[in-house]
Amino acid sequence: MIQEYIAAAMKRAHYELIEDEEPYYGEVSELQGVWATGKTLEECRENLVRAVEDWVLFSIANRLPIPTLGEVAIRVPERVPT
Repeated sequence: MIQEYIAAAMKRAHYELIEDEEPYYGEVSELQGVWATGKTLEECRENLVRAVEDWVLFSIANRLPIPTLGEVAIRVPERVPT
């Protein structure tokens, strides 16, 4: 489920060149605050995959809303009182 979500996010990624030591910049606009840079486009993509994965895991752990990307959704069940 998480791998499918990451793949869907990467299909929505946008890249641009910026004036920086790491001139490649990428982001997934549907995921607030998810961006990465790299010295090459491939490095930027790899960093963006890690950023998306970290964002998803953080959101799950903190029960934050995770937007549906196309047909791909992550649903976290409600906690059951113990």
